[in-house]
Amino acid sequence: MRPDSGWTFQPMASMSGTEFDSWCQLLEERAGIVWNAERKSYLEVRLTARMRELGISDYACYFRQVQDGARGALEWSWLLDRLTVQETRFFRHPPSFEFVSAHLQQLLSAGQESLSLWSVGCSTGEEAWSLAMSAAGAVSDSGRAAEFSVLASDISRTALAFARVGSYPRRRSNQLETQLCQRYLLAEDDGSHGVCNSLKPRVCFSRLNILELADMPVIDMDVIFCQNVLIYFRRWKRRNILDQLVRRLVPGGVLILGTGEINGWEHPQLVPVDNDKILAFARKE
Repeated sequence: MRPDSGWTFQPMASMSGTEFDSWCQLLEERAGIVWNAERKSYLEVRLTARMRELGISDYACYFRQVQDGARGALEWSWLLDRLTVQETRFFRHPPSFEFVSAHLQQLLSAGQESLSLWSVGCSTGEEAWSLAMSAAGAVSDSGRAAEFSVLASDISRTALAFARVGSYPRRRSNQLETQLCQRYLLAEDDGSHGVCNSLKPRVCFSRLNILELADMPVIDMDVIFCQNVLIYFRRWKRRNILDQLVRRLVPGGVLILGTGEINGWEHPQLVPVDNDKILAFARKE
């Protein structure tokens, strides 16, 4: 059935329990994402939208398509973008970024000449650019000619493509304090704001499935920022992910998580940061 048939204007049938279980299993196996029953209707809406674009009339047929060789791999990537892109904003959790700035300033005061930061699950880039602004500010305040770089990773190709451009509509750029906006963003002809040229070379955007961290040769990070990512995984997978992140911290490096994302977690190489406004850990020297 093709998209121009009358079927595209008809409501989609509800997904059966068996079909829902199959999709949940596939999402967890391939991306680690746990999809609970409360979000069943959201999954139906997202799948329906894509199926109508393709002219597919039932969930089972589409399920088979996303597993059909190279064609299925491309379709899976497209679908995953629809399911995982999250809303974010600049300096989303101010206390966490205040802590990052203070930590970077301490490193620079101690004579460190370069800074490496990582935004895990960067979505459309606001978090990564916020880390870059924090690093730039710390370097400027130190009065030293230190270098810094930000690695920004996400599983969504669409989100990464948007993030690389570094251009945001006014409703998003207005989230920034006026001073930061004037310092790091440039007004564009269409009313949006683009990241300034001095910051752009500092951030590298890369596609990464967080379940494949063990194969990623990233090491020696001073700051790993991983907020609003772990909530989509089962508890044991969260711990596995965190163990991999710890291995990529330098001694003295810090791991910043979202408050409430994990409880009771301990690691022999980490000590909790004494700050009741954030959830952060420092790797032992």
